[in-house]
Amino acid sequence: MFAVIKTGGKQFRVAANDKITAAKIEGNAGDTVAFDSVLMLTEGEKTTLDAKALSEITVVGEIVEQARGEKVIAFKKRRRQNSKRKRGFRAELTVIRITDILTGGKKPEMKKADAAAAPVAAKAKAAPKAAKAEAGEEEAEKPKKAAAKKAPAKKAKGEASEA
Repeated sequence: MFAVIKTGGKQFRVAANDKITAAKIEGNAGDTVAFDSVLMLTEGEKTTLDAKALSEITVVGEIVEQARGEKVIAFKKRRRQNSKRKRGFRAELTVIRITDILTGGKKPEMKKADAAAAPVAAKAKAAPKAAKAEAGEEEAEKPKKAAAKKAPAKKAKGEASEA
């Protein structure tokens, strides 16, 4: 059994245990994702193209990793104009392993990855106040000091003082 799904503006032919690389999908490694936009389903000799029947089919996958694609260089040169431009681009990608194709309106069991599997960089970006609150150090916020006032500008010698 295989299905054709649409995600990230592209179509993929998938079966159970296939790995696909699609445009970035939010989530961490180990999260479950569901694809509802099924365009075709084939079971043996039977092919389903009916939109009503396809709306009850869900393809379930698990995020393997978040990755970045190959670097693509866009180089433009205008000859004899002393003009050139070089830009690089790397697409954000998600590697997904298809776990199951559910038919008959069944819904998948969605799960989130464990907090231990979350990248350490995400924890490092946490706000310092949150880190203190987790550690049990709750301090009242200290009021900020007002900015020091500047001394008035000195008057030039030619100006008369009116005091």
